[in-house]
Amino acid sequence: MKKYLLQISILLLLTYGMLAQTSNIGVLYVSENTQFSTVSQFDNLSQGTFNNDGETYVYDHFNNDGALDFYENTGIIKFIGSKTQNISGSQVSYLHNVLFYNSSSANPFHVSGEINISGTTDFYEGVVDNDNFGGQITFNTNGNHINTSNVSHVDGPVNKIGDQEFTFPIGDGGYYRLAGISAPENSSAFFKGKYYYESSNDLFSHELKSEDILEVNSQEYWTIDRVNDNSVDGLITLSWSAVTTPNTLVEAATQEALTIVRWDESSNIWIDEGGVVDPNNQTITTATTNYGVFTLGRLKTESELPCTLVVYNYVSPNGDGKNDYFEVEKTDDTCARELTLQVFNRWGVKVYEMNNYGEDGRLFNGRSSGRLTVKDSDVLPASTYYYILKYKYGNEADNTSHKKAGFLYLSDN
Repeated sequence: MKKYLLQISILLLLTYGMLAQTSNIGVLYVSENTQFSTVSQFDNLSQGTFNNDGETYVYDHFNNDGALDFYENTGIIKFIGSKTQNISGSQVSYLHNVLFYNSSSANPFHVSGEINISGTTDFYEGVVDNDNFGGQITFNTNGNHINTSNVSHVDGPVNKIGDQEFTFPIGDGGYYRLAGISAPENSSAFFKGKYYYESSNDLFSHELKSEDILEVNSQEYWTIDRVNDNSVDGLITLSWSAVTTPNTLVEAATQEALTIVRWDESSNIWIDEGGVVDPNNQTITTATTNYGVFTLGRLKTESELPCTLVVYNYVSPNGDGKNDYFEVEKTDDTCARELTLQVFNRWGVKVYEMNNYGEDGRLFNGRSSGRLTVKDSDVLPASTYYYILKYKYGNEADNTSHKKAGFLYLSDN
C-alpha cells in the first residue's frame, strides 16, 4: 500500500539576510515518483521522521537530528548547490541513491554528520570533505559509486559494511586515489579506508624495512583497517598516478619491481606484501592476512637477487603429465629455500597453503588439500587464482626473504 505525506511542518526563520529554513517536526514521506525540494536549509528536527522513496533535492545545508530512512530502493537525494553545503546532524541519515553536484568550490560539501548509503552514489562534481569536519560516510552492503574522479570523491575516511567487493572513493589534496578490497566472507565485515597525500616517514620510518625493499613511497600512503577483525585473508588493491607517485615507483611498475608494502606493527618495519600489476588501470593487487598502513614500494629486481625463479602458472590436473601441478623451477637452495605457496580465489579466500613447497610431493594440483588422490570436496573449480610464493635466499645467517606474486590459471581438463 502506498504511503503518502502524513504531516509536514514548515517553519520559516527569517534572518537579516532574509534567508529561510525548512524544518520538519512531524512525519514526512516522499513516495515513489514524487519530487520534494528545499531551496533553503533543510532541518529534520529531533521530533521529525523523514522517509524518502522519491526524488529529493537539497539546494542548501542539510541537517538531521531525527529519523531519516527509506522503505523501497527507489529514492534518491540530490545535493545540488551553488555555495558550500553543510551535511550535519546528531543522527544517522540512511540514504538510498545520492548525487553530489556542486561546482562552487573544490571542496563544497562539508560533512560533520553521519550518512549511510545503500545504493549508488554519483560523484558528479565537488569533493565531499569529512576529514576536516569529523563526519562519517558509510557504504552499506550494496553501496557503490560512479563518476568518482579528482574533482569529486571523499576527502577523508570511508567505511564499508557487508560482503561485497568494494573500491573506496577516497582521495586527498585534490586527487582521487582509490583503494579496493575483495568480497569478505562475512556479511558483517566492517572496513575503513583512507588516503593520505603526504609522507608516512615521520610516523613509520622508511629506514626500517625488510631486506628486499629498496624504496618506500615517500609521497603518499593508505590505511585499510578491518574494524571488527583485523587478521582475515583478503585481497587489497592500490593505485598509482604519475602526478602523486614518485617516478621511480611508476617506472618500477614496468620492471616487475613494484610491490605493496605494509607497516608491520609486530616487527616495527615495512614488509613486502607482493603484488600483481595492472598497467591499464594503474593498480596493483595483493593478498594479505593483516591490515593497517599500506603504500607502494620498490623491490630488488630479479637481476639483483641470487637467481631467477621460473614459475609455470598454468595448471591442468588431468593426469596427462603436462602442467599437472603448479611448478616452480629453481637453481639450488642458495637461490631459494623454504618455499611457501599460498593460493587465493577471486574473493581473497585462501584455498591452499603449503610450507616447504615442492618437497616430498608437496605440490598444488588443483585441490585445496594438495592430496594426490581425488576427493570431491577438495577439487577447486576452474578459474583464475592469485598466488603468493615466499622464499628465503642467500646465506642462512642473513635470513633474507622475498615474495613473488602473480595469477594462477587452473583448468579442469
